[in-house]
Amino acid sequence: NWSAHAQFAMDTGTQVFFADPHSPWQRPSNENTNGVLRQYFPKGTDLSRWSAEDLEAIAYTLNNRPRKVLGWKTPAEVFGEQLHSLQQPSVASTD
Repeated sequence: NWSAHAQFAMDTGTQVFFADPHSPWQRPSNENTNGVLRQYFPKGTDLSRWSAEDLEAIAYTLNNRPRKVLGWKTPAEVFGEQLHSLQQPSVASTD
């Protein structure tokens, strides 16, 4: 459902952005990830020849690879930090 983005934005406080078609410069993280994936899967690779375990191992490697954009943290570390912050009880402000 394409309209679910509005509800997602309200629920999470996250801005939603749709890149224009044929405008890769508007989605640099996606383009960078595609380039990294090409190290494992050349363009046109049939992914059905890979087992689920192979794909999971590659995903694990990528999610535990430090990224400059994340201050040299790994995506797994940043995700874990986000989950941890969501699990912390809110403290009421006394201001």
